[in-house]
Amino acid sequence: MRARGVVAALSAVALLGGATACGSDGGGGGNPRSFAELKRWGFADWDRWAQRHGFRNSAVAGVWSAETMDQAPPQQPAPAPEAPPSGPAAPAFSVAPSPSGLPSPSAAGSPSPSAGGGPSAVAAQPVPRPYTSYPASGKVFMTAPNGGTGQCSATVVADPARPGRSNLVWTAAHCVHEGKGGDWYKNLVFVPAYNSSGAASDHHRASLAEVAPLGQWWADKVITSPLWTTEGTRGGDAANQYDFAVIKVRGPEGESRSLEEVIGTAVPVWFDAPREQLAIQAWGYPALAPFDGQELERCDSGRPGSRSFDAARPPMLVIGCTMTAGASGGGWFADGPDGRQRLVSNTSIGTQAHTALNGPYLEGVARQALDYISRK
Repeated sequence: MRARGVVAALSAVALLGGATACGSDGGGGGNPRSFAELKRWGFADWDRWAQRHGFRNSAVAGVWSAETMDQAPPQQPAPAPEAPPSGPAAPAFSVAPSPSGLPSPSAAGSPSPSAGGGPSAVAAQPVPRPYTSYPASGKVFMTAPNGGTGQCSATVVADPARPGRSNLVWTAAHCVHEGKGGDWYKNLVFVPAYNSSGAASDHHRASLAEVAPLGQWWADKVITSPLWTTEGTRGGDAANQYDFAVIKVRGPEGESRSLEEVIGTAVPVWFDAPREQLAIQAWGYPALAPFDGQELERCDSGRPGSRSFDAARPPMLVIGCTMTAGASGGGWFADGPDGRQRLVSNTSIGTQAHTALNGPYLEGVARQALDYISRK
């Protein structure tokens, strides 16, 4: 993978990550004074925080060509603790397309404990082309405040306030903000079904229309957890337990339809999902060897284990998966009670051996963030 510029700035925050604004002040300025206080926030509190720590992302024509997107380096995974998490091993799962265009995992085996109680490594598998058959998955590209480029994975999610007309994209917090003492990334853009046809595979020269068949969608607003902007570091820690973000995008010039109307789907988010009932499938564009960032991959990982850096916060979900840097922000999916595919987490951090991934458990705080940006 060709790496440029921001590799030092974007590497090691977690797995992967753009827009100018004022940086977080780490205290005051509308920031919650504790995790317990954040849990009690309502719409007015989120609005006060967003107004003081606002995201600005003036569109700049021509920033993202097929070549610059291809050359954007991934962030390196922040190493998760090597101590095994609690929970079952990941069983083998098969996949079949669902009516929403997203995968529906079906169990091919039942969980069994692995050595040490952690998840078994699950090999990432290539998603069949064309990716326009699964257009909710895509890539986010960004530049760092001090220059350089980077990339993440992301998912189009349903907007509670605009059924059938969502412009919302879910990714990791470290894909949009540098964390403690840092700033928002710039030139943040979402590309659904990136490299759908495979024209840019193996870094072959391709046209912008080939790598962005459904267009480039510029970030208009972003919300993430204040716990990431005030605490996030370049290593896995308690801030990663809230490593999620929601982006509101606008269409290419002349496009009056919403993102969901253009691509034909958006994934509902399942908050407070029962861990013991989940069979997780993680999707993303890993870019660190042996992957090259041009291929959409998935891990059929089954029931998650758990890992916690701060016992007062909801433990992260952990799955076996060999995806590397570049998969960060990619969606974790599971079938809901109605059988419909739902998003239950996103890739945040992974082990140095690339055997497991960790994602935040989405509960009340994540629900409030989605509700806020939806209503705004």
